[in-house]
Amino acid sequence: MRKRKVGRKFGRERGVRRAFLRSLVSALLVHGRIKTTEARAKELRSHAERAVTMGKQENKLAVRRNLRAFLPEIAVRKIINDLAPRFRGRKGGYTRIRKLSTPRRDGAPQVLIELLKD
Repeated sequence: MRKRKVGRKFGRERGVRRAFLRSLVSALLVHGRIKTTEARAKELRSHAERAVTMGKQENKLAVRRNLRAFLPEIAVRKIINDLAPRFRGRKGGYTRIRKLSTPRRDGAPQVLIELLKD
């Protein structure tokens, strides 16, 4: 039974799933919006928002090192230089998920996940 288990497995092993989430988070942070399935977007949202919240902290070197453990350098630079100042006055909820039409191929609900403007 799945009682109180957190997170989705996406049919992947731990290392592959971690790399998969890393690539989704970095793509969202670098590009600002991505189109994906609803399950992926909901899992991605928690990781991306945690990274942005961590980037808003004042201790820049420790924050940069902690972010660098999970994300590539280009995404870390984007968080520290652009996103953290942009979301300075916001307590959370940095992303928005918009539903799109369902494709014909597999029926998985498609969404657009994007970072908010302010």
